[in-house]
Amino acid sequence: MLFGVGTASSFCFKGVYINSTIIVGNIFSRRSFSTMKEVGTHNALSLPTSEYVGEAPVLRPVSVRAKCSSNVQSTPEIEKKYVHGVYDAIAPHFSSTRFAKWPKVSAFLNSLSPGSLILDAGCGNGKYLGLNPNCFFIGCDISAALVNICADRGHEVLVADAVNLPYRTGYGDAAISIAVLHHLSTEDRRRKAVEELVRVVKKGGCILITVWAREQEDTSLVEKWTPLNQRYIAEWIGPGSPRVRNPSSPRTLVSIPEAEENGTGEQLKDLHAKSSKVKSAEVMDSTSQDKGRSLLTGSGKGYAEQQEFFVPWHLPYHRAEVSGASAVALASGLAKKDDKKGSMVYNRYYHVFSEGELERLVSGLGNAILVDRFYDKSNWCIILEKTS
Repeated sequence: MLFGVGTASSFCFKGVYINSTIIVGNIFSRRSFSTMKEVGTHNALSLPTSEYVGEAPVLRPVSVRAKCSSNVQSTPEIEKKYVHGVYDAIAPHFSSTRFAKWPKVSAFLNSLSPGSLILDAGCGNGKYLGLNPNCFFIGCDISAALVNICADRGHEVLVADAVNLPYRTGYGDAAISIAVLHHLSTEDRRRKAVEELVRVVKKGGCILITVWAREQEDTSLVEKWTPLNQRYIAEWIGPGSPRVRNPSSPRTLVSIPEAEENGTGEQLKDLHAKSSKVKSAEVMDSTSQDKGRSLLTGSGKGYAEQQEFFVPWHLPYHRAEVSGASAVALASGLAKKDDKKGSMVYNRYYHVFSEGELERLVSGLGNAILVDRFYDKSNWCIILEKTS
């Protein structure tokens, strides 16, 4: 039995990176990947079928998927800075806080047949990789720093984008996407990520997807989040359509002051008043014609209906210096100092999902059906089954 991984930006196994190759392992009693030195990222790379490197053969690259639209494939700057950049900066500290397994996710993984190959898209520090000892796991994440942590733990992982998964069609028996889609900033990119999850599993395979809910169980947490204002909306015309910014424009992504941890109603009103002033000062042209498709903040909705937020991550000073990148993060505006709490504060971008939104996102899929939906730990969750 053979298995393969399609072209990827980077594959990592036990700290060794492999770029844009097809890796195929001969599976008998176990699955294994070869260990190789880093190779160039060229699709023209060709190795004979019979050539072995390490324990597994390496085959010629093949085309595994049709090209997706450039707008969807192109990562918006807000994701590069406030998702990719942040998680690379906080990876060790973030990983140290991510060890508890959600019962619903564990139940899903443990329900799968022995020998199943499970693809974890957005695996983070790999806490679910290997959870079911009778199954095989491959994880991927956009953060190379988190992938390194997974690799150090012996997991089979690679660096990849959720909207462009590096697996051939029908490769896995099941897939999971845990707390990932809410980091994608346009509806088109979120939909594309779902389509990719469905594409890479076999007919009859199931996909579990969880996202942060706007309807949080602990509403006090939301008061600590920073709603995005018109300055951020200016980066888009609509979903999947990054705005071409005017080079002469002084407008940049400037963080709104974070609400105090013990924020009161008056503080929140003051925050909204500031946001309203910015909105009045910055009248949008094309976005005003496409409010329903652009970021919701600034469209006249109340605070309770906001869906675009910066969620702070407090990195203690003694952990911040480990990477040696603190000064760079401060200088670039990626982080700010909070001497009161003794930490560096990084803002992570989130699009929190409203009730029913996740179901609507997958409703147009022609090759999958919704088999379950539920709310768990302030997350909206669905299970899909691939039908063709």
